[in-house]
Amino acid sequence: MNWEQLCQLGCKLPEVSIETWYRTPALKVRGKGFCRLKEDGKTVVFFLDSVDQQELLIQAQPELYFITDHYRGWPAVLARLSQLEVAEAQQRLKQGWRLKAPKKLQQAFKA
Repeated sequence: MNWEQLCQLGCKLPEVSIETWYRTPALKVRGKGFCRLKEDGKTVVFFLDSVDQQELLIQAQPELYFITDHYRGWPAVLARLSQLEVAEAQQRLKQGWRLKAPKKLQQAFKA
């Protein structure tokens, strides 16, 4: 997968836009970032429900998920785009979107 393909998946979620965040391309919902491309162009940041989930993902799929010291203790994980498959990407994008989207928008999406 590449960034453009990930954006296509992300833009299927309600009110998602492609913008800039920390001077890199990012996916946002109503101005709040939930996924961004890292400076290396090969890695993305996904937001998670908890640090525990971060640890579980890294243990289960170390070829895909990892963190740097910067993300230690934060509910986020880094993913290698070259290893990311569609179903996994959709799951992470939906999770990040849900964490950042306003409650009313989430309710409308569920309906």
